[in-house]
Amino acid sequence: MTLPEFFGCTFIAFGPPFALFVFSIANDPVRIIILIAAAFFWLLSLLLSSLLWFAAVPLRDVLVFGVVFSVLFQECFRYIIYRILRSTEQGLHAVAEDTRVTENKHILAYVSGLGFGIISAMFALVNVLADMSGPGTMGLKGGSEFFFITSAAQALSIVLLHTFWSIIFFNAFDTNNYVHIGYVVGTHLFVSLLTLLNADGYYWATLLPNYIVTVLTGAIAFKVAGGTGRSIKRFIMCR
Repeated sequence: MTLPEFFGCTFIAFGPPFALFVFSIANDPVRIIILIAAAFFWLLSLLLSSLLWFAAVPLRDVLVFGVVFSVLFQECFRYIIYRILRSTEQGLHAVAEDTRVTENKHILAYVSGLGFGIISAMFALVNVLADMSGPGTMGLKGGSEFFFITSAAQALSIVLLHTFWSIIFFNAFDTNNYVHIGYVVGTHLFVSLLTLLNADGYYWATLLPNYIVTVLTGAIAFKVAGGTGRSIKRFIMCR
């Protein structure tokens, strides 16, 4: 059962992001570069938060400290990506095969957010997947068998959230909407701190609010990107 569980959880976490990559990014080299660059900036935020954790010797065992500063570093680097992309839009427009990459400012946010989310989910789930592959584990250290499926579902959620957060975040700085900036940082902190409940086995208390925030954030990102009820209807009817 270990391999079916391994592949099942892998597809839950990375199936939808892989589909997004194949259908909306893989055919454009500029988007691929932006996605990889965003992933690299997320890694830089992880490096800085790790250095801070290593330097703060008295607080190393306080998980809340590490989580809070990790989120703040990630949001700082999201802002750095925003500034870089906005300052290089003309150059991107010159080399882009698909001019929508630069003409629609939300595409840049979407691609960079997806890069943030994919690398974040990979770091969150790779060790869990390694333990899941065998020789025969139902839960780490005798824990609940729901640990693996919960971890996979949370990884998917964080990919979607980072994508939605970037769309909202970029637009908020374009329009000076500080409420949306606060919403992105606040919900990122909230969702990240919720994962601390997994240590006590409260998976339902983590996953349910997590997906409520995901749906709400997706709705805000949809509206920010210009979506309407009419556009949903046209999408459903394939018009």
